[in-house]
Amino acid sequence: MRIYDIIKKKRDGSTLTSDEINFFINGYTNGDIPDYQASAMLMAIYLKGLSDEETVFLTSAMTNSGDTIDLSSINGVTVDKHSTGGVGDKTTLIVAPVLASLGCKVAKMSGRGLGHTGGTIDKLESIDGFKVELPFDDFIKQVNDIGLCIVGQSGDLAPADKKLYALRDVTATVDNTALIASSIMSKKLASGSQNIVLDVKCGSGAFMKTPQDAKKLARTMVDIGNSSGKKTTALITNMDVPLGNSIGNSLEIIEAIKVLKNEGDCDDLYEICVMLASYMYSSCTSKQVEECKLEVKEVLKNGLAFEKFKQMIKSQGGNTEVIENPELFIKSKISYEIISEKDGYISSMDSEKIGIASVILGAGREKKDNPIDYSAGIVLNYKIGSFVKKGDVLATFYTSSQSKIDNSKSIFLSSYEFSDTLPIKKTLIYEVVK
Repeated sequence: MRIYDIIKKKRDGSTLTSDEINFFINGYTNGDIPDYQASAMLMAIYLKGLSDEETVFLTSAMTNSGDTIDLSSINGVTVDKHSTGGVGDKTTLIVAPVLASLGCKVAKMSGRGLGHTGGTIDKLESIDGFKVELPFDDFIKQVNDIGLCIVGQSGDLAPADKKLYALRDVTATVDNTALIASSIMSKKLASGSQNIVLDVKCGSGAFMKTPQDAKKLARTMVDIGNSSGKKTTALITNMDVPLGNSIGNSLEIIEAIKVLKNEGDCDDLYEICVMLASYMYSSCTSKQVEECKLEVKEVLKNGLAFEKFKQMIKSQGGNTEVIENPELFIKSKISYEIISEKDGYISSMDSEKIGIASVILGAGREKKDNPIDYSAGIVLNYKIGSFVKKGDVLATFYTSSQSKIDNSKSIFLSSYEFSDTLPIKKTLIYEVVK
């Protein structure tokens, strides 16, 4: 069997066998297949697609490419959550401590930024001293002790996905249903949690642009999860607008802290977090979602979720002083106000362009080995439905270089459209798929 023949077969639109997909995944994981051939294979899959059966084969091969996590030594019901990627999406930072404060166990392995979307691990690394890698026994012990632990994906956990994840990011093969589904579910199945809630983003800032595509992805992942013995639910959520007002690593940590302290002014972020946490909590208990909402809101209101977050940061070596006082986060060298060039209601925002602008500022990676500027990013002052006047400050950029502002400003401004009338408000949650 040769990888050349497998690439050619998929390039020509034929269906691959389980053995052929296993040959590709195993060969790339162990280094026998180089990046350039793996890139060709990814592009062939991107252009020709995979059948449902091929997607299951790919997920299984990636799940079994390394270790699988045994969480049976955790005392309690485990639950995991995953987002398909969005702009300003810091929900894990909020819902994980919420669930832990309600008595559930969150043993979570998260990823880094991909394309124009941010990554939970990159955000947590903006906290001085925070350890995103822990020995497995310490990982389990922390979950048993305080109810949650968030670490980076282990090098031995679905290592095929870790390699492909970085390669997809730089070869324009990210937004493909089969590749996204297999990437997410291979990690979720290998991670071992009993219950899984998926946040499937939909809109201009998501990899799935339409509700139809988002539902197809959600259905694929839910079916994979349920057929593998995991109770799996997906929420299809709106990503036509960045979630919250802050985009960038430390900026998003600061905004998450505000929500956990019940001080946030981001209704969309709060609402999405409450819904995700409620479905996660319901999956762990016999309680109905509406009942769970009341308990979720209570632990946000009374400070228990914030204390649980701070406990996690301390347990993983992070500086809790910045959690208590976010003003202590390292500031960017340059701040720059972006001025509106028009009057009117903001009628639409291209979240992908806004995410790209934040990457250019230094908040993400344009190449897989690029360093990240943890203080870089964007803080929005206005979103869809707001009326602005010419000269109002739409947003503030944070970066280390003036040239980065020049490169990202035009992209950012082109993401906005204005109208004379108030636009119709879109729903935040389109559908729940079980």
